[in-house]
Amino acid sequence: MKIILSAIEPKLISAWEEFFSEEDNVSITESDITTLECDAIVSPANSFGFMDGGLDYALSVRFGWDLEKKLQHRIKALPEGELLVGQALLMETGDTKVPYLISAPTMRIPTNFNIDTSVNAYLAMKAVLIMATREDKIASVAVPGLCTGVGRMQPVIAARQMYQAYKEIILGERMDFNNFGEAQKYHWNINPQGMVWTH
Repeated sequence: MKIILSAIEPKLISAWEEFFSEEDNVSITESDITTLECDAIVSPANSFGFMDGGLDYALSVRFGWDLEKKLQHRIKALPEGELLVGQALLMETGDTKVPYLISAPTMRIPTNFNIDTSVNAYLAMKAVLIMATREDKIASVAVPGLCTGVGRMQPVIAARQMYQAYKEIILGERMDFNNFGEAQKYHWNINPQGMVWTH
């Protein structure tokens, strides 16, 4: 599995390099993700498949607005009626250079409130990698900075979360907690800016 991390923000590139620099199957490129050739590209959408803002707008322009309608139709047909953060759907794009799109919500609705203190980049990355590794037709996947656009998550926090998901799904570093305290510490380490207790 070849993973291409792509962004035009230098701070995000530097953050990815801090975590992924020694991973041979990961490449980091400072470029427009919509110009890449790969088997699948990630849409960091929302739970209802609206693709008319941020990077999703550019993907809709790239692949055509009919893809948004097809995604929304698939989401409405799900038992939950929405694509939860931590889930992903694989869509055919009809494009020869990028035949598939993986829709992996980083937020339930488009918002910048509380996303930066969440673990949504971790959950979305985990969903992307689970989907990509299960599909034989996907040998390369391009991933943007999850939660770093509309969600305004700091690049280093997003990179940390994406790398944690990578370690668990690609490197097989399974979670194993002996008690609640260990689970709590693990969760806090994914996003130290997140609040565990309010009082």
